[in-house]
Amino acid sequence: MASVKVPEQKVILCGEYGVGKSSLFRRYATNAFVTATDRQSTLGLDHYDKGYKVGGKEIRVSTISKTGPIPTQLQLWDTGGMERVASITSSYYKFAEAAILVFALDNTASFHVLSQHLLDIVTYAENAKIFLCGNKSDLEGQTPQVTDSDMENFCEQCHNLISATYKTSCKTGEGIEEMFTDIAQHLVESNRSRLELQTMDKKSFKITPPDDTVESTCIC
Repeated sequence: MASVKVPEQKVILCGEYGVGKSSLFRRYATNAFVTATDRQSTLGLDHYDKGYKVGGKEIRVSTISKTGPIPTQLQLWDTGGMERVASITSSYYKFAEAAILVFALDNTASFHVLSQHLLDIVTYAENAKIFLCGNKSDLEGQTPQVTDSDMENFCEQCHNLISATYKTSCKTGEGIEEMFTDIAQHLVESNRSRLELQTMDKKSFKITPPDDTVESTCIC
């Protein structure tokens, strides 16, 4: 049986420098956290692929596909700090199936500029599903500067463009795997018919030729 190519779904991280986008990327890719003192500054786009199965035991969801679990692969893209030295080009957004707006819960400024990042997504990745992520939830007893109410108001002002909201901690790992699992489910559900066709075994399609041995009923 020929191997079946697992569909890739491009997911991009958007937000201000310093909110933890690269830390989210590292947690996603290696399940590791690097402290600020040990972190090496890098520049350049980077991406990492990770497989999921929606509808199977690996991810518990209520909706089960008629064809069984649907494998999908999230391809997470990170700017790698390029926003510090240059504007992110439209190629970063191109073909994105999802975009995660990331801000820091302890930094209101990073939250208030999200509208500009949202405009870039709508302009360059108009078909992408958009998600909101408040990072640094491990404030260790501190009162977050951005509240749940602030996040709800932002979503209302965006006229339902935000598909879901999350709070994560790159330091502890809290909420990160759950967020990407949920995003994978959102993408599969919105593209279910296309993904089912892409993952079907080609040998399951069988065309029966017409039977030439059937006698004609025409009386001449």
